[in-house]
Amino acid sequence: MNIGKRLRTLRECKHVSHEEIQKRTGLHCSYTSRVEGGRAVPTVKTLEKFARALELPLSELLYEGEKPFTLPNRKTLKDDSKPFAASGKDAKMMAKLRRLLAHTNAKNQGLLLHMAQKMARRNNLPNARVRISDVTNL
Repeated sequence: MNIGKRLRTLRECKHVSHEEIQKRTGLHCSYTSRVEGGRAVPTVKTLEKFARALELPLSELLYEGEKPFTLPNRKTLKDDSKPFAASGKDAKMMAKLRRLLAHTNAKNQGLLLHMAQKMARRNNLPNARVRISDVTNL
């Protein structure tokens, strides 16, 4: 995925300038330009800043699909079902996992994603999709 290209497309669709991004995120215009040009790779924390500045969920910023992005409607969820890691112990565990994954090399990230995909298939989770296209030699 070319995150810079996606960021530029979303920024231009929302008619937001580099200067406005700088005001909203505190990141210099030149840095935003380098990210959009593919000459800098932002951290997850920086991507979260970009998403907030564009008033988008982070998942939409990272979305690669052909169809327009849509979040599931919470009203269609069963009353007794809660989103995973929405709060409490699960949320703390997911935050720790995100921090640890940020320090893991690409090959090991791919291995973890591959394992998650296998586990999702084994548990018959039809909508669980894990992309490992960026990882080679697994």
